[in-house]
Amino acid sequence: MRYFAYGSNLDWDQMRERCPSSAFVHVARLSDHALAFTRYSPTRGCGVADVVHRNGHDVWGVVYDLSDADGYRLDAFEGYVPGRRRNGYRRLDTRVAVDGDEARAIEVVTYEVCERRTTHVPPDRRYLGHLLRGARHWGLPQAYQTALHDVALV
Repeated sequence: MRYFAYGSNLDWDQMRERCPSSAFVHVARLSDHALAFTRYSPTRGCGVADVVHRNGHDVWGVVYDLSDADGYRLDAFEGYVPGRRRNGYRRLDTRVAVDGDEARAIEVVTYEVCERRTTHVPPDRRYLGHLLRGARHWGLPQAYQTALHDVALV
């Protein structure tokens, strides 16, 4: 499974712990979407990342290749159980542009929040740290990293 990570799974240490078979494939951009914090996670005690459709905006992240077993493990971490009525996230089949190049778009799976809040649910410093470490580690565009630094915290 090719998985597009944009939230805390950008953090390579966290991703390897959750999904040991994961292998980095590409930096990628999800067009016409924005990063938002629309869900409160009782596990983390703060807001967590989501992608919402927004024309003219982009979400940067990375694509990992996962084994089937790690795909199921990731589902569990994301609070997704196929067929369950109330999931935290759901799988979203989409396309991302490799290194931002639309001519090199590939099919991936990512996750989006099922029941979004309409207002910003602030992450805490620890959670946002996962995004910042991953963005720095994978060399996401500097303007995107700067925008992450500007996210309002708890």
